[in-house]
Amino acid sequence: MTSALTGLRHRILGRIDYLAAWDEQRRLHEAVVTGAEPDTVLLLEHPSVYTAGKRTEPFDRPMDGTPVIDVDRGGKITWHGPGQVVGYPILKLPDPIDVVAYVRRTEQLLIDVCAEFGLATTRIEGRSGAWVRADDRGPDRKVGAIGIRVSQGVTQHGFSLNCDCDLSVFDRIVPCGIRDAAVTSLTAELGREITVADVLPVVERHLPTLLAE
Repeated sequence: MTSALTGLRHRILGRIDYLAAWDEQRRLHEAVVTGAEPDTVLLLEHPSVYTAGKRTEPFDRPMDGTPVIDVDRGGKITWHGPGQVVGYPILKLPDPIDVVAYVRRTEQLLIDVCAEFGLATTRIEGRSGAWVRADDRGPDRKVGAIGIRVSQGVTQHGFSLNCDCDLSVFDRIVPCGIRDAAVTSLTAELGREITVADVLPVVERHLPTLLAE
């Protein structure tokens, strides 16, 4: 689907193996670099998988031998799986390239989507993503994560938003290398079931936020 207002195309892939989606990202990245295809966002779910970015330390990884896929994005280790919306924007950034500004736009997308469901989230200095601030229920906790790569001026990888996933999967790792905070989901915070099917159309509406004005 392509937005008539922005020309930004998006494709919903359903549940797809991580490596298959990575292959499609790389194919699409080359096509966007050459101008053969337009800016495109892939929206999907993955079967349960741990992926490690370039800054992952050995002690961040599972200690029980759980397989981890090493990838070329920034950031550290995270989990993807059922109950989580994943977005891979393959976008040509405007000159001069400002990666930090792109991360901020991605954070704003996550913050705005959460707000539509009644969950107030924010940024935390020095930590990417969308966060619920510490309160009487626990420490700062991340509901939306970001990990990107920019090559030849075009983005890869992207964001994830926890809807109704099994949060125990994060207990095996140090998520994003952060030891003094927690991970949460829309369902856990709001006390009602918020599914990927609920969240996808809201994410779709907010995709233009990724584009520089």
